[in-house]
Parts: sequence; structure tokens; C-alpha cells
Amino acid sequence: MDYMEQALSLARLALGQVSPNPAVGAVVVKDDVVVGQGYTQPPGSWHAEVVALKQAGEEARGGVMYVTLEPCCYYGRTPPCSEAIIDAGITEVHLAMLDPNPLVSGRGKDELERNGIKAYVGEREAEAREVNEAYTKFITTGIPFITAKFAISLDGKIATKSGDSRWISGEEARKYVHNLRYTTDAIMAGVNTVLADDPCLTTRCGGKGGTARKQPLRVIVDSKGRTPPTARVFSEPGKTLLAVGRLVKPEGATALAQVGAELLELPSADGLVDLEKLLIALGERGITSVLVEGGGILLGSLFDYRLVDKVIIFISPIIIGGEGAKTAVAGKGVDKVVNSFKLERSKVEKLGEDLMVSGYIRG
Repeated sequence: MDYMEQALSLARLALGQVSPNPAVGAVVVKDDVVVGQGYTQPPGSWHAEVVALKQAGEEARGGVMYVTLEPCCYYGRTPPCSEAIIDAGITEVHLAMLDPNPLVSGRGKDELERNGIKAYVGEREAEAREVNEAYTKFITTGIPFITAKFAISLDGKIATKSGDSRWISGEEARKYVHNLRYTTDAIMAGVNTVLADDPCLTTRCGGKGGTARKQPLRVIVDSKGRTPPTARVFSEPGKTLLAVGRLVKPEGATALAQVGAELLELPSADGLVDLEKLLIALGERGITSVLVEGGGILLGSLFDYRLVDKVIIFISPIIIGGEGAKTAVAGKGVDKVVNSFKLERSKVEKLGEDLMVSGYIRG
């Protein structure tokens, strides 16, 4: 049995639910039998290693632990996991990867080894790094990991010339998007998307009756405060933050505050708020990952300022046509193809009738 794969599956259950902590999975094995397992609980509660050890109880003594990230070795909201592993009598620990957190970064592994515990690093490391790609960027830069997501036709359109965009992608792709939303900390959209589509920007994963137990923060980029107080984002579970310019009229700000919107005033230029300052502000709130769902102006600006880390594109087998039909990424773009944004570690998957292309922006 692949115990590290089991630990990775557990870690994925914590994605989007435990930030700014990493999503970690742990499995305790003794005599080839799993005696304890767990994944990171919400901030302030137990980390994956402690959950697994508590479940194992005395069976942990003399056992082996498989964990997707190096155990922490410092006192935060909870005691160090390295200390719990030592006290439990674990004899061997397999770490998928070291923790990029400067407070750990090899010190957890060293502490285990100083106490006579064998520590092995690198088993399924690539998968572990993907699980915690957002955490890694956040903990080393203070900036959230940015994923640009959009659905297009074969001819690259996101809507018809009249603005109709429902539905370009199929049901399987839309289900996948709800899972993406569930595993991210914030969903970002531009005000034009809100005005055109009036989206909910919620996830239906992870809860009864189609409502998730934890909704991602909704971030609307709206330099002039044009989002109407009647927009659906204000009547859905969860919180909505409007990133606005400093020239928003007081009466407009008051109306938005009355429906529960939080307004974040930022400098603006070229009709859009300062996106770099917005991402810094989100990082200060402990937001480690942002899923950007359009529209073209917002996505174009994020690409222009080289703020996108990953893209997920759904391609539907339809042709829309029309010179006035919108494309997914606007902005200034590049002058020459050689300067275009290139993907690495790209993947292509089939979801129903659609193709999903994903990859990372080459640095």
C-alpha cells in the first residue's frame, strides 16, 4: 500500500479550509497496518500529525509516520508537531517535502534525527509541492498564489457579441470549478463581470444542501464603486470585499456597506485599482490563494503586471465568431509572439465534452 499517497489524499481534504496554514496529511503505520491518520484542522486546532497520533494512541509507539510536509518545530497557536512525534515514540518519519517556512526549513527534520528518529525526505515530493504551491508562495513572499481561470470557445471567445456567456463550458467543467472554489481562499472578479452576469461566486462543494461549510472570500475589483447593492454576491453566504479607488462617492460607499460589503480603498491608475497593492493587502489577511474568474480587463492587467502563477482554461467544442465577441484576456498584451506568456508543466484533461488545459506561467 502507498502510505504517502494516502497522506496526500488526506492533505487535499484540507485545501482551502486551513489557510494560512499548509494543507497536510499524515498516516501512522505499525506492522503494515494503518493505526492513525489525519489532516490539518482549521487554524488554532490540531495539525495533521497530532490528529493521526491521537487516533493511533499507544499504537503509535514503535510506528512509522508518513507526512506530506516537514513537521513544525516551533510554538505557534499549537505546540510543535516534532515534539508530539518524539513523545509518541515514532521511530521513523517519511517526509514528502521540507517546509519552506523560514521558521522550519529543515529544523523539524533535524530535531527528529537528534532524538533518534530516522527521517527520509522526497517521497512523492512533486505531488506534495503541488498540494501546497499556494502555501509555498505565500510563506516565502507574503503574496497569494494567483490562478487565472476562464472558459472559451474554440475560437477563443468568452461571450457572444451580445454578451451572453451561459453556458460556454459543460456541466462537468462547472462541477470542477466548484471544487476549485472550495480549495481556494478567495475568488476574484472584475466589476464588469458582476454587472454582466451577476454571479454568486460561491462553491457548492463540501456541505449539505449544496452549501459549503466555508465559502471563499469574494473580491470584486471595482475602482469606481459601480457594483450595485442588489448584486447577488451580497446575499450569498460568506464575505465580499470590494477593492475600490479613492474617488468613490460617499453615498455609494455607504450603500455598499449597508449590504455587508467591506470596502478596501487603493490607489488606481488607467481605470483599475493597483493590483499589486491589492494582493499585498490580501496576503496581510492570510489569503494564500486567489482564483481569478474574469473578466478580460482584470485578467489582462494581471498578465500585463506578471502577477499570474497558474492558468486553468476550459475549451468548449463550439465556434462563437463575431468581431465584437469578447476574448478572455484583454490588457496591453505583447508586441511579439516570442514575448508571449508560456506555460510549463502543462496538462490536458477531458471533462465531458470540454478540454481543460492547465499549467504554470514560466518565470
